[in-house]
Order: sequence, then C-alpha cells, then structure tokens
Amino acid sequence: MPRTEFEVPGKSHGLIDVVRWRYLLRLLVRTGVTTRYRNSVLGWVWSYVRPAAQFLVFWIVLGIFMNLDRVPNYAVYLFSGIVVINLFSEGFKNATTSIVGNAALVRKVFLPRQLFAVSAVMVSFVHFLPQVGLLLIVCILMGWIGHITILGVLAALAGMAIVMVFSLGLGLFFGAVNVRFRDAENIVELLLLLATWASPVLYAWTMVQDAVVDKLQWPAWLVDVYMLNPITQGVELFHYAFWRPASQDLVAAADYVGEPLTMLPPNLLVNTAWTAMIAVGTLLIGQLVFRRLEGKFAQDL
Repeated sequence: MPRTEFEVPGKSHGLIDVVRWRYLLRLLVRTGVTTRYRNSVLGWVWSYVRPAAQFLVFWIVLGIFMNLDRVPNYAVYLFSGIVVINLFSEGFKNATTSIVGNAALVRKVFLPRQLFAVSAVMVSFVHFLPQVGLLLIVCILMGWIGHITILGVLAALAGMAIVMVFSLGLGLFFGAVNVRFRDAENIVELLLLLATWASPVLYAWTMVQDAVVDKLQWPAWLVDVYMLNPITQGVELFHYAFWRPASQDLVAAADYVGEPLTMLPPNLLVNTAWTAMIAVGTLLIGQLVFRRLEGKFAQDL
C-alpha cells in the first residue's frame, strides 16, 4: 500500500524550506523581537543604550586619550563601524545558540531547523535598525543629505547584505557543531571579541597598512587578505555611505587633503564583489555542515 504524504517522515530541503515555511519564519521573528525586552522597564531603549555606551567608551579612550580623533569626524567614523559590528555579533551569536535554545521544538516536531538560525539573524537586523536610525539623524545634522549619492545608498545596502549573509553562514556552521560540542559557544565568544579589533571599526585601515608594510616589513598581500574580510568590507562600505558624505565639508574646511587616515580603501567595488562571494561561500559551507549534522540534533539534544 503506497504511503500518503502524512506517513512519509519529514525531510529537510535546506534553506529552500525557509521560503516554503515563511509563515513560521515570520512567527519566529515576531516572537524573537517581542520577547527580547519582555518585563523590561526600558524596553526598546536598550537598543540605543548598548551602542551608545560602546561609542562613549571607545570615543573617550581611543578618540581622546589615544588621539585617534585626528580622523575627521571621528565620532561618525566610529559609530558607523560599531553598528555594523553589532549587526554581525548579534546575528552570529544568536544563530549559534538558536538550535540549542529551541531544543524542545527540535526534539518534538519536524520543521526546517535552518529557520531558527535565519530568524536569529533577522531579529538582529530588526534591532540594528534603531542604531542606523540614530546614525542617520547625526549624519543629516552634519550635512549628509547634501552629499548623498546612489552609490552611497547601494554601498550601505551591500554592506548590510554581506554582513548578514556572512553571519548566517558562520551561525549555521557553529550552530550545528554546538549541538554536539558546546565548546562552540566559547569559540564564538572568542571570535566576537576579536572581530571588533580585526576590522577598521576603531581605527583606520591605513594604520594596518603602515604597520604591516612599513613597520613590520611583512608582504603587502597580507593587507589585501585583511581587506577581504567580509566584516572589514561591511564597515568600509558604511564608512563610504555615511562617514564620507557627512565629513566632506569638514575635511575641506580643515584642509585634511592627503591625510592617510581619511582615505577610503582603493578597489572598493572589486573588494565588495570578492567579499560577497566569500560571504556566499561561507553560507554554502555552513549549510552543507548543518545538513550533514542535523539528522542527529534530536538525539544529541
């Protein structure tokens, strides 16, 4: 007697199921957004408090004490990098713990397990929007609208897309490994600690070039490798979209022309294409590992 569709065990089709089960994805995203600040007095205000605290600490220590405020409009330069690194950090971390955090559902019912990681990254994007809104307000007050271009808007969108795809790929990989080996969470915490310092969030990329090539006398291709970090590219695309137009009048008035710390990296378009491919490659690898391990999730949990 042939089996009916209700008798056939559930079978995952990978990320394709995210589209097919989009109603459940919307439910998971809505739940993640609404429950984050449940029973919190400040609620959504915390979405502003954390980046504001990060900004103040780094701006005082690095901008004032260590004299990095010689970068024109260093406050906007710093904050535009912080919002990108926060998007990556929250998406990566939450995607890593998404399967373990939803162990009850994974053990009891069949549903595409990738939905948990994708919803975690989308929730991080929702919490990223208030920070971008604050950045936009500051940039508008500094004359950003007068220098806005289509390329700047596309750069911001490309930066968000690259960082989100990269964080999802890593989240799928470490999220699958974390079900069997909980050490993965500690590894992710270490990587997130390094991520802020491994990208030009707090400093200019030219400082890396000067240190690697001039001071350490290391091969120049190491700088190229550094620039192909998708997080680095996401930060630089946000610098191009927000810091550059908001700082043009200040740079011209202060005669900063030629100052290496104000320069955006060359080959920004080429590096965007390469880092987009790296991010997609990371997603494919993460999806491959996830699908190979997901068959034992219920058993391991």
